[in-house]
Amino acid sequence: MTSRNASENKGTAQLTAAMMLSGTLGVFVVESGADVFNVVFFRVLFGALALGAYALARGYFRDHGLTPKRLGLAALGGLFIVFNWVFLFKAYEATSISLATVVYHTQPFFLVLLSAVVLRERLTRSQLGWLAAAFAGLVLVSGVRPGDTGSLAGIGLALLAAVLYALSTLVTKRVTGVRPHLIALVQVLVGIPLLLPFTDFGAMRGTGTGWAWLVGLGVIHTGLMYVLMYAAYAKLPTPKIAVLAFTYPAVAMVADWAVYGHHIGLVQALGVPLIVLASLKVTLAPGTRSAPAQAARPAPRTAGHAPEAASPTATRAASTT
Repeated sequence: MTSRNASENKGTAQLTAAMMLSGTLGVFVVESGADVFNVVFFRVLFGALALGAYALARGYFRDHGLTPKRLGLAALGGLFIVFNWVFLFKAYEATSISLATVVYHTQPFFLVLLSAVVLRERLTRSQLGWLAAAFAGLVLVSGVRPGDTGSLAGIGLALLAAVLYALSTLVTKRVTGVRPHLIALVQVLVGIPLLLPFTDFGAMRGTGTGWAWLVGLGVIHTGLMYVLMYAAYAKLPTPKIAVLAFTYPAVAMVADWAVYGHHIGLVQALGVPLIVLASLKVTLAPGTRSAPAQAARPAPRTAGHAPEAASPTATRAASTT
């Protein structure tokens, strides 16, 4: 086996592990038993401690490349990504982890649409066709029946979370020359003062074992998971990243069924492959200018001697939380 093959195999294992961890995120959120704003606050708090410790240990604060402009852009991306988590976690409450996660994976389409509106990028007929297919899949997946306002609200919250994630992607792609770990660190640090006014510390009394789930969200789902992803992105070609990223919703659906007995019905299941296929086609379309997203979107291959450094190269990987 060549060193390149060995490196790619290692990257595949790292990204698969990261996506499997990501698929358990909804269970950690629900099992914490805390209010959504409290959950996100402690996620960013413990996540900042984990990412900060890792960056310090690796010496990433030396020659960090953060200028006032880059810092401001990273912070703005952080504003979008933090409230993206708020709306996604609220979607878990309003519907199910499975349904919210599948709907949330319409992010690539919002990125394409926002790029067309904000950056004046041209929409091709192929992109419009796949967007229509994804919308059809979304209608099937929703499975909303008349009077089922809970699921409808959950779908709306998940879609809003996807829009905020796409906005974060558009902003963060302008942050170049900075390691993605540091961009992620800035973004979770921004979340601390942003969420402080909405956090009810009194409600955390008697949380008990819920603290373990909250620590896990920060250390596992914001620290370890991102470190694994960044290491993998430096080793893998974009198509493999895009395909492996769909391990996340698959694991989320299995976890939701195993832990809570929730599952997507037959008609809803018909919409899942439509969304997945359309997402891959849009993400991997030749000439598509997607962006390195916030914390979970460094470029899959970067130039020079720093393989994990951020670059302006577009990544076409699918989304994570």
